[in-house]
Amino acid sequence: MANIFTRTATGVMDWVNARAPGMMPAYRKHMTEYYAPKNFNIWYIFGVLSIVVLVNQILTGIFLTMHFKPSAAEAFASVEYIMRDVEWGWLIRYMHSTGASLFFIVIYIHMFRGLMYGSYQKPRELVWILGMLIYLVLMAEAFLGYVLPWGQMSFWGAKVIISLFGAIPVIGNGLTEWIMGDYLPGDATLNRFFALHVIALPLVLLLLVVLHIFALHEVGSNNPDGVEIKKGPKGNRWSPTAPADGVPFHPYYTVKDGFYVGGFLILAAFIIFFAPAMGGWFLEHDNFTEANRLVTPEHIKPVWYYTPYYAMLRVVPHKLSGVLVMFGAIAILFLVPWLDRAKVKSYRYRGVLSKVLLGVFALCFIWLGKIGAGPGTDPVETIIGRFLTAFYFLFFLTMPIWTKIDKTKPVPERVTTHD
Repeated sequence: MANIFTRTATGVMDWVNARAPGMMPAYRKHMTEYYAPKNFNIWYIFGVLSIVVLVNQILTGIFLTMHFKPSAAEAFASVEYIMRDVEWGWLIRYMHSTGASLFFIVIYIHMFRGLMYGSYQKPRELVWILGMLIYLVLMAEAFLGYVLPWGQMSFWGAKVIISLFGAIPVIGNGLTEWIMGDYLPGDATLNRFFALHVIALPLVLLLLVVLHIFALHEVGSNNPDGVEIKKGPKGNRWSPTAPADGVPFHPYYTVKDGFYVGGFLILAAFIIFFAPAMGGWFLEHDNFTEANRLVTPEHIKPVWYYTPYYAMLRVVPHKLSGVLVMFGAIAILFLVPWLDRAKVKSYRYRGVLSKVLLGVFALCFIWLGKIGAGPGTDPVETIIGRFLTAFYFLFFLTMPIWTKIDKTKPVPERVTTHD
């Protein structure tokens, strides 16, 4: 039986290779002959998890579009129809809404790992830039999708965020009306947001993900030691020319990642079945009420993954300045590869100063998220938010100084888990 299966599989592969000879070399380059450092730790699974969530979002999104109606009169009712009348529709909807939050959780951890291990340093600057573009497109994609259910927070959140463009001198008001297609969010807004959310941005996102992976596989993956395995000794049990400290991505890391993916899916299933709203963090309570332009919610705030930037916007008293600060907080992340002047990549071999500042930066970002999720009426919280915003920017603006003066430890010539 095994021989029959082997012959069949070999026959199919030969048939494919004869008609598409470029597929097998590409498979080998990115899977079986892509040698990843053998000292990856748990921090390196979040890139794979983000792909898993992306696939979930695409598949569940396809099913949701079959029943969703992008109009101000029918959007909310169509979501209720999906939840109540479509067979397994509630599950598909919760998989999609939970998937959005899980996407940002794994992306934020993935970015933090890049900061920890210097995955943006030469020769991986382009990998970081492509990753940041993915982050930017993902934020736009999530915002557009958040507006579509047409609940109270969807409507008022869209109104507040789109009105920020009105702060731009001269063209602001016209640009705001052009984005909404009206003076207030309505049918035109929903239709164009639906088209962008379902077709345009997913295509851009998929293209950037492919480019991100291809760019990574060209220069090779970084590792917790920050050692370039391509520059190290050659020769291992698979190839005399392969890096000695590398192992084939398949099957070694595909099997290892499969284990973590299974655990991640169990966690995701627990949230979907028992706490899909996550106490109002994943799905706000106001969004279970249909949009009403005559009734303003008590507290208008975005979803949790935008709240750090929303806090920066809110603590700056001048509207245009707040908008510039908010977008500047995202733009400055693109410059990290050139701001970091450290002689070593990984924080394992950096000094106490770098480790403390990175830890404080992470706490600062989380605290800003908490402030942005609040009502914004506490003056003490506003002052704290201003200090945290200042620290956020100073962390990056002073990075060329403290990364250069910080003491470093000797980096090993090979990864620390080699035999």
